[in-house]
Amino acid sequence: MKAAPAGWLEGGPAWSPRRARWFLVAAHVPFILASPIYAITGVENPAARHPVVPLLVGLAVGALQLRHSFAAVRGERPRGWWWTFPALIALVYLPMPWYAGNWIDMQLFVVVSAMMLLRGALAVIVAVLPAAGTLVVLAASPSGPYAGVGFAEKAAWATFWLSAGFTIGVAATYGSVWLVRIIDELQATRTELAEVAIGRERLRLSRDLHDLLGQSLSAVSLQGDLALRLLAKDPVAARAQIENLTLVARDALAGMRAVTRDEHAVSLDEETKGVTALLTAASIEARVDVRLPGLDPAVQDVLAWAVREGVTNVLRHSSARRCSITARRHGGTVRLEIVNDGAQGPAGEGSGLAGLVERARALSGSVSADGSRGRFRLLVEVPEETI
Repeated sequence: MKAAPAGWLEGGPAWSPRRARWFLVAAHVPFILASPIYAITGVENPAARHPVVPLLVGLAVGALQLRHSFAAVRGERPRGWWWTFPALIALVYLPMPWYAGNWIDMQLFVVVSAMMLLRGALAVIVAVLPAAGTLVVLAASPSGPYAGVGFAEKAAWATFWLSAGFTIGVAATYGSVWLVRIIDELQATRTELAEVAIGRERLRLSRDLHDLLGQSLSAVSLQGDLALRLLAKDPVAARAQIENLTLVARDALAGMRAVTRDEHAVSLDEETKGVTALLTAASIEARVDVRLPGLDPAVQDVLAWAVREGVTNVLRHSSARRCSITARRHGGTVRLEIVNDGAQGPAGEGSGLAGLVERARALSGSVSADGSRGRFRLLVEVPEETI
């Protein structure tokens, strides 16, 4: 079995590390290039004759920021972050005197990197300082492009810059990292769920095939032995046993095909009749009292598998002369009890009983087995009402 590749939206394209890197780069590029372009084209720029310088500095800042962002996607800090972060701060603030207001948006990378690299109160302080410092300098500076502008105009421009420009840039840059990280976690979770589903399906196949083939092969072996014993003294009876053996084998083959398609269904009545015939053929006295009309199909399914598994164990692992199978309703619970008088050694939990425990547990039921004093007792209890 092979799981289909999971997409970041159901039915969408598969999310890969390469796709994630390109998404991060695409989300960062507009903010990396914005300030260098303003610095090259802005009227305040006294160094417009050197357009390559702001572009190179902006690309260096962007490279450092992408290093921090890629590490943050993995939930860690990059190696050497203690020098890359100061280097980013230097590249952001050293050009500020030359490019003035055209360069202030570059501070968003200081804020974003602080949120990714620092912890606790220090991260909050470093993230808040760039915006707060810019607003203070803008309000207090007697010179510059806003000299002579009233306080109300400065406040309006500062509010616009802080809300519509700077904050959106920080949210978009940091949000792209957060989004990729969430998508990666979702992809990992979906992969893990697919693996769990595959594991459960394998367990179901193993359990159902064990329960199905265990009794069928026991029946084939039993009827084959009977046919061999009857062959010399009663060929007609031997032929009948061989015909029954063939039918059992064909039923087992059909059941195995149904199990692989998860279409196999068992009936409590049919299982009860079948095991009664098997026990009788094995010269074991069978006492069967299973009358549970109107039983929930899920409960009936568990009890039918319990009858099959219990009698298979009687045939394969005991020297029983008598076996009783009884089922009763009791206080909202259905109880199935299988008892035989030929227990050989203490009870153990093989793969068949383990599968039966899983079936009962799925309905909030329980399974217990006791093989002391030469008597083996299997008790299955499940709620009569299933959710």
